[in-house]
Amino acid sequence: MKLLRFTSLIILVTLTSCSTLRVSTDYDTKANFSQYKTFAFYKKGIDKASVSDLDKKRIMRAIEAELLAKGFTKSKNPDVLVSIYTKSRQRINVRNNNLAWGWGWGWGYNPWFNGYNNINVNQYTEGTLFIDLIDKTNNELVWQGIGSGAMRMKNPQKKEARIKEFVKQILSKYPPGQE
Repeated sequence: MKLLRFTSLIILVTLTSCSTLRVSTDYDTKANFSQYKTFAFYKKGIDKASVSDLDKKRIMRAIEAELLAKGFTKSKNPDVLVSIYTKSRQRINVRNNNLAWGWGWGWGYNPWFNGYNNINVNQYTEGTLFIDLIDKTNNELVWQGIGSGAMRMKNPQKKEARIKEFVKQILSKYPPGQE
């Protein structure tokens, strides 16, 4: 029974570690965030993002939905401009799931252990999304949210759901001090 609980715990940790999203923010402590009520997307910044045009659309739709839910209004003369930056890198996880029960001749892969010596190798893409809010009046960055996590989705619906999750968790930290 203890082995079953331990194995279940290992599986849970493995599954959640791959879907974990790490979020951090930084902001200008002198900015008055209550003055920002309207937004627009900063085309020059978004054009430079190194993702497909479809993913840019997904990200922008998710950001727009979250900002509207926070009471912002989309405007041609905005208080803040929203820009994004993306990067990705290939990651490899190697896990040794050694379920050995003791020394001696056994029936596992290793004759010195009575159990299995199982190594799992998992390759995936880790994506990072930066969301920048730029004060339009003085053209200065006032808030930045960063989210990093696994991006293995090839299915468009799953990819869109993962992007929405990234954006929602990042923007949950805006405005500062209200997390």
